[in-house]
Amino acid sequence: MTKDQTQRILKISVFLIFFGRAWQHLFWDAPYRTFFWDESLLKPIIEGLFNTSWQEYATSERTDQIIQNGIKTNGFIYLIAAISSLAIRKEVSKLFRIPILIGGISLVLLTLLMTKEKFYHAAQFFEHSIQFGLPLVLLYSYSKRLKIERLILILKILIAFTFFSHGLYAFGFYPVPGKFVDMTIHIFGFSESNAIAFLYVAGILDFILAILIFIPKVQIYALWYAVIWGLLTALARIVANFYWEFPLQSIHQNLYEVLYRLPHGLTPLLVILSIKKQSGPKIKKAAHIMDSPPAKLKI
Repeated sequence: MTKDQTQRILKISVFLIFFGRAWQHLFWDAPYRTFFWDESLLKPIIEGLFNTSWQEYATSERTDQIIQNGIKTNGFIYLIAAISSLAIRKEVSKLFRIPILIGGISLVLLTLLMTKEKFYHAAQFFEHSIQFGLPLVLLYSYSKRLKIERLILILKILIAFTFFSHGLYAFGFYPVPGKFVDMTIHIFGFSESNAIAFLYVAGILDFILAILIFIPKVQIYALWYAVIWGLLTALARIVANFYWEFPLQSIHQNLYEVLYRLPHGLTPLLVILSIKKQSGPKIKKAAHIMDSPPAKLKI
């Protein structure tokens, strides 16, 4: 596996994140109203600076339209970032860095809004570590200071944060999301109690995974589990919510969630390939030493 091939997987992963979010923003919704309709935060500004009552601001169709236009504008930013992530090359990396960087910062802000919407649960923020972290990793991969060991460590940290945080919800440390339970019931046909028990075990495995990927002797096995589980949990979004009566609508409503979650499985795969790439030169060097004729003793 060459550097170009591993970088291609990284570029595809970042593209999927940005394209999925672009799809969401252009056709559906995003939690920006959790900020713009926060009365405790914005009321003093709206009434003091703009001389408008909060009731008038919050119920205004114009306000809602401005927010909606802002969401769509952000969708176009994500779309440009998605195209840039595929187009970026070493020769023209500076040209595409800015859209990717802006898109990455926007993902961090989006994650903060989702965290606010979920009562500031820390796990809600760190569960998206791969999604807002990979664009920055892509930019780092084009840096002259790139070191494969550091790249692997960064990716492992993103994986650990993502899976551990996901596990906190599945385990029940935070209230188990009804969406998790519903997907498990629809896919496997479990009862609600069995679905919760299944998620409990899955959460424990997420915790174990977050530790094992840092242990050299077992890291590959843990990473392969992360590949499989990451891809399955991404695909579950559309499998659990697909209806044959409305196939196109089902895809349109749910595929974007699959797209920006697929990197949860692709990132561990990228680490596996990077580890193999890193170990290749060491094996060749060791073989060269073994094949070299013994040095003659000078007397």
